[in-house]
Amino acid sequence: MRAVVYRETGPSSVLEVVDREVPDPGPGEVRVKVVRAGVNPTDWKFRSGAAMAYDEVTPGQDGAGVVDAVGEGVTGLEVGQRVWLVLAQHERAHGSAAEYTVQPAARVVPLPDAASYDLGASLGVPAVTAHRALTASDGGPSRLSPGALDGKVVLVAGGAGAVGNAAIQLARWAGATVVTTISSEEKARLAKAAGAHHTVNYRESDAQAEILAVAPDGVDIVVEVAPAQNNALDLAVTRIRGTIAIYANNGGDEVTLPLRATFSRNLRYQFVLLYTLGQDLVDAAAEDINAAVAAGALRVGEESGVPLHHYPLESLAEAHDAVETGAVGKVLVDVG
Repeated sequence: MRAVVYRETGPSSVLEVVDREVPDPGPGEVRVKVVRAGVNPTDWKFRSGAAMAYDEVTPGQDGAGVVDAVGEGVTGLEVGQRVWLVLAQHERAHGSAAEYTVQPAARVVPLPDAASYDLGASLGVPAVTAHRALTASDGGPSRLSPGALDGKVVLVAGGAGAVGNAAIQLARWAGATVVTTISSEEKARLAKAAGAHHTVNYRESDAQAEILAVAPDGVDIVVEVAPAQNNALDLAVTRIRGTIAIYANNGGDEVTLPLRATFSRNLRYQFVLLYTLGQDLVDAAAEDINAAVAAGALRVGEESGVPLHHYPLESLAEAHDAVETGAVGKVLVDVG
C-alpha cells in the first residue's frame, strides 16, 4: 500500500511517499481502507517540531473510508461499512495518510448514509472540538440535540476556521443564536453560509457594542481560538456565569486575567484539547455529530461556508503547507 511517512521532524519536505505491507488488525482493532484524509493544524505542528515517539510516523488524525477487516472481539462494525475516523494518529505511529490504516474500534465511527467521504474526513478534530466547547458551560447541556441550546447566545471567534465553522453549525442546530467575529467580508460570507445569525468585523467596528446589541446581558458561551488577543473582549461580552471555551492559542501563548473583573462575574474558563478529552466525551460527541450529519445540519462545501481543497496523497506536503499558511476551508487528501 501507499503511505506517507516522516522519520524526522522538520518542514514538509520530510514527508515521503513509501510502499508498505497492508497491516492486519489485532484484537479490538479495525482496518479501514481510506478514501479521504483530513489535514488539521495539529498535523503540521507535530511534524514540524514535536519529539518523535516512533521511528516512522504516518500523519493524519482524521479520515473517512470503508471497513476492510475487523479483529477479534469487535462489535458494531463490519466489513464494507462506511466510517469516519477520530484521533487516528494519537499515541500511534500510523494515522490516516495511507491507503489502509488499522485503528482501535473506538476510533472508528459509522458514517451516516447521506454523508460524503469529504464530510466524513472533515469531522474528527474540528467537530469533536466544537462539540466539547459547546457542552462545557455552567448549567448548559452535556449533549447536543435540537433545542438543547434554545435561548442561548453563542459567540464564535474566527467563524471562518474549521472548528469555528463546526461550532456555528452545531450551535445553530441545537437552537442557539450564533454571533461570530470575522476579519473580512469574504469570511463574513462563509460564516453566514455556515449559519451564523450575526457577523462582526472586529477590524472595522466596535465589536463589543455590536455583540452586546445582540445579547444585552452577555453571551452564554464563547468558542475562543485566540485568547491572548481576545480575552478583554470576551470578558466584556460574556454574561455572569458564562463560559469561555478555549481550544487554541492563535496569536500568543500566554493570557493575563484581570482577577477581580473575572471572578466577580463567576466566569468559567474551559480549556479544550481533543487528545486528553477522554473516550466518554469523544463517544458522546461522535453520537451527537452523527445525529447532526443525518439531519443535514453539519455540512461542508462552499455553499456551507467550508471551501474544500483537494490534494492527491503524493502531495501531502503541499496540503500541510496549505494548512500552515492559513487556507480558508478544509484541506483534504484523496487517498482511494
